[in-house]
Amino acid sequence: MEQKKEVQKHIVEANSKNMETSEEEFLSVLKNVAPGTNLRVGLDGSLKIGNGALIVIENENTFPLFEGGFRINCKFTPQKLMELSKMDGAIILSKDMKRITHSNVLLIPDSRIRTHETGTRHKAAERTAKQAGTLTIAISQRKNEITLYYKNMRYPIIDAGELLRKANENLQILEKQRDLFDRGVEKLNRLELKNYFNLKQAINLIQKGKLIQKLFSELKKNSVEVGKEGTLLKIRLKEITLGVDKETDLVIKDYAKLEIKRSKLILDNLSYDEILDEEVICRILGYENPNASGEIRGWRILSKTSLSEAEAAKVIKELGNLEGIMVKKFDNLTHVIGDKVRILAEELEKMRMSD
Repeated sequence: MEQKKEVQKHIVEANSKNMETSEEEFLSVLKNVAPGTNLRVGLDGSLKIGNGALIVIENENTFPLFEGGFRINCKFTPQKLMELSKMDGAIILSKDMKRITHSNVLLIPDSRIRTHETGTRHKAAERTAKQAGTLTIAISQRKNEITLYYKNMRYPIIDAGELLRKANENLQILEKQRDLFDRGVEKLNRLELKNYFNLKQAINLIQKGKLIQKLFSELKKNSVEVGKEGTLLKIRLKEITLGVDKETDLVIKDYAKLEIKRSKLILDNLSYDEILDEEVICRILGYENPNASGEIRGWRILSKTSLSEAEAAKVIKELGNLEGIMVKKFDNLTHVIGDKVRILAEELEKMRMSD
């Protein structure tokens, strides 16, 4: 027992440094429990017949957390999972989830690991997921719900039909936000082609872009959760959000006075309420108020020309900002972008004329 505790301590220390979960990593976890998968059939079946259950996916860190139980080592089927869920202990699945290795296992994660759960089963599930850095699943017959725990994340599984209905509602909101975003792009184009610095409009576009990104992230999870039913949702999501990330990043690159990478990172982690707060975005960009003056670097306008990103960077370095790009003679750029000077001048003039 002392040896197990020592191993546990080592695992806790190692995993506490590596508990962050990327979006793509968590989406791959959701795919394993999507409607139609064998695991989801077993989970839904156990809940339907009124059984609670605790399921743990094995990895290299889980063994010290197991005590007692029976070795099964049989092929996974939904029916076997439903039968074994009648026992009180945890059901252990192999890493690839193709085999049931043990059943009726007592989990002994470190009790010092913080948990917000109240039930014994859910506490054990959350602590085991955090300590071993694995996926655990708790089925509550009393609450009639299934909850996933993966590393430091908690995620309740919602009925596919209800999820699809909410996803379609959010898709309509996303479509409206994309329409507003496109209008904002057109308005900012007109202002920038006149070299008119308007921080309020830039902030508004960043807000719309970040709202779209957050909605997209949620809907992407939904499209995975609903399984095959989410195929059309995925296609529509890609269509609606095409180009939004790039355009939003270019606005930040043009207007941020502070370090750009850090500004992007902070913006990516804002809540909905923070995104909607103009003053918050203003401070992140490095301004005291939305009416402040400044200069536009010119990345977004140059991105609409035939210049590569590297060539655009050279032009901005040479001419300083958008004002320099729009009013200076392009003869000075021959040594920077060669024969493309004439093409650039024509493209910018065409933008002005079409405005």
